[in-house]
Amino acid sequence: MIISASRRTDIPAFYSDWIIERIRSGFALVRNPFNPRQVSKVALNPEAVDCLVFWTKDPKNMLDKLSYLKDYCYYFQFTITPYDRSVEPGLRDKEKIIETFKKLADRIGRERVIWRYDPILVSEKFNVAFHFRAFEKMVDLLQGYTDKCVISFLDYYKKISSGLGKLGLRRPEGDEIRDVVRFFAGKAKDAGIRIETCSEKGDFDEFGVNHGSCIDGNLINRLTGKSKQYSKDRYQRSACRCVESVDIGSYNTCLHRCIYCYANFSKKTIDRNFGRYDSKSPILCSHVDARDRITERKG
Repeated sequence: MIISASRRTDIPAFYSDWIIERIRSGFALVRNPFNPRQVSKVALNPEAVDCLVFWTKDPKNMLDKLSYLKDYCYYFQFTITPYDRSVEPGLRDKEKIIETFKKLADRIGRERVIWRYDPILVSEKFNVAFHFRAFEKMVDLLQGYTDKCVISFLDYYKKISSGLGKLGLRRPEGDEIRDVVRFFAGKAKDAGIRIETCSEKGDFDEFGVNHGSCIDGNLINRLTGKSKQYSKDRYQRSACRCVESVDIGSYNTCLHRCIYCYANFSKKTIDRNFGRYDSKSPILCSHVDARDRITERKG
């Protein structure tokens, strides 16, 4: 079983104590987001977990806890974008986050720290030329600390559309997308970094850019030395090439409050959920009660 920690929130940034408690306990409980009284018990012991995949914008709080992961295969999907606090209000200064990226790569190896530059969105302020300058600067800083950069372009969701509209943010269009991919691919190649896309339908073979898998069965097999066959995750978007995983996070619990985020869209709910956080609870930002129906999650 592959554990995703998590597409729904930033566990390394805000809930590192919780994930370590869950690893020590050997399991986590996860509410079904569409049926909250349905709770899955997910095994987290090393024998049950093929790989832990961490998604984060700032894993500073995990750096002193990596020793607890010594019996696990794991890697990080680490997002660094060039936006300011008008778009990503809860993040530290990007220069400090880049230093955290380097420290993490030094400790666990650059193959296990994947840089995400996504979503790519544009406005009068964040135009294509802005992205060219920002990406070139980041590539120079991250050269030698990662093998891969994953890119994707803004997807619209009803829950985030008003926030985007207020800042004039939109998805790049045809020629803009191709110009970005062409420029990024050239700069990354010069730095020994390959570019892959995430859940994009367009083909960019002419620029040497392939469709990627964020939950990547091939990478997991390389890291583990095994040759296990993994199935495509049927619950993700059609263009997504990730293999099956079990997510142990909870929606509306991320304090980064990025305005483009589909998983954390209600400030009131985020504040309420964070107020319930208990690192000892088996459910993130929640507690079990008598009305919950707990079932064991199989693989």
